[in-house]
Amino acid sequence: MKLKKTLSLFLVLVLTMTLVVGCGNEKKEVEDSAKTTGQESEGEDVELLVSAAASLTDVLNELGDIYMEENSNVDIKFSYGSSGALQAQIEEGAPVDVFFSAAQKQMDALEEGGHIVSDTRKTLLINKVVLIAPVDSQLEIESFEDLLKDDIEKIAIGDPSNVPVGQYSEEMFTNLNILDDITPKAVYATDVRTVLTWVESGEVDCGLVYATDAYTTDKVKIIAESPEGSHKEVSYPIAAIKDSKNLDAAKAFIDFLSTEEVAETFKKYGFDLK
Repeated sequence: MKLKKTLSLFLVLVLTMTLVVGCGNEKKEVEDSAKTTGQESEGEDVELLVSAAASLTDVLNELGDIYMEENSNVDIKFSYGSSGALQAQIEEGAPVDVFFSAAQKQMDALEEGGHIVSDTRKTLLINKVVLIAPVDSQLEIESFEDLLKDDIEKIAIGDPSNVPVGQYSEEMFTNLNILDDITPKAVYATDVRTVLTWVESGEVDCGLVYATDAYTTDKVKIIAESPEGSHKEVSYPIAAIKDSKNLDAAKAFIDFLSTEEVAETFKKYGFDLK
C-alpha cells in the first residue's frame, strides 16, 4: 500500500514536470514566431538621414516635425546643401537614406552610378528662378537685361559647377545672350540660401534664387521671373539610397511626402506640384 502511494506520487510529479516543460516550449515557439514574422521589430527606433536641397529647408523642417509626431520611433536628421555637393557625399559613401534634389541632373548621375533604388524615384515639385534685390535697393533694375548696366557691380549666383540654381541661371543667361557680360560681375555661392543671405544683407546688388526662397523673407524684393523656356524645368526628384540601412523607413517617408495632405504644405511654401 505504501509502495502504491509512493508510485502514484512519483507519476503525478512526472506528469506535472512534463506539462511545465511543454508550456515553456510552446511559449518559446510563439516568441520565435514573432521574431521570424517581424512582430518584435515593430516600433524599433530608426534614425533617418535625409539629404535635401537647401531650398527645401523650411518646408522639410515643418514636415519632418509632423512626421516624427506621427511616428515617434523615427528620428529624422536633415542635411541641407547644394544638390551637387550632396550628390558627391552620397557617391563617397555618406550614410544617407533619402536624397531630395533640386534638379534631375544630380539624381540622374546617382541612378547611373547605381546609388539609388530606381523604383522609389519620383518628381514631386516644380519651382521658378527669380531675380531679387535688397528691399530698400535704389538701383533701377526691372529686367535681366538691366544687369548689364554699369552701376550693377555684384550679382550673386549659385556656383554652376554643383548648385542647380546656378546651372539654371547660367543656362538662362546663355539663352538671353548676356552670359559673357554677366560673368565678370558674378559672385558665386555654395548654395541658394547663401545667395539669399548676401542679397538680404546688401553685400551684393542682386542675386538669383528660387521663388520659394524669396518668399521666406521680407528683406528682398522680386524683380523678375526667368523667361519661360530660357532654362530647363526646375523640378525636384526624390529617391531612396540603395545602401540605406533603413530602406523601409526611407520608402515610408517618401510615401508620406507624396500624399495630398503634404502637397498642401508644399503649396503653402510656394512650390508647384509636378
